[in-house]
Amino acid sequence: QVQLVESGGGLVQPGGSLRLSCVASGSFFSNYVMGWFRQAPGKEREFVTAINWSGGSTYYADSVKGRFTSSRDNAKDTVYLQMNSLKPEDTAVYYCAARYGQYRSSYYWYDYWGQGTQVTVSS
Repeated sequence: QVQLVESGGGLVQPGGSLRLSCVASGSFFSNYVMGWFRQAPGKEREFVTAINWSGGSTYYADSVKGRFTSSRDNAKDTVYLQMNSLKPEDTAVYYCAARYGQYRSSYYWYDYWGQGTQVTVSS
């Protein structure tokens, strides 16, 4: 079992930055691929980024490439999502998720989820 708790969301102006954190507990964090997903009102949950167990491989949705960066600190059981050049269309609830095994982009493959943190990009 893995428990995930996100933090760092909030209101930011277009062009601004936020850093989300997700702290894991309950199992061997370093065994898991960690993903970030987001869901806007009335829309399906979508893949944002994922990072493999070592942090050596990262994967991004085209919509966030060059603006978002995921990283992890296995010593702290924490994964981060640095979001720069934020746009109004980035507004959503952001979820951290964990998957034991190989990288996958579909939310269907992730076993554990945090409660989500709201990110609102607005002037």
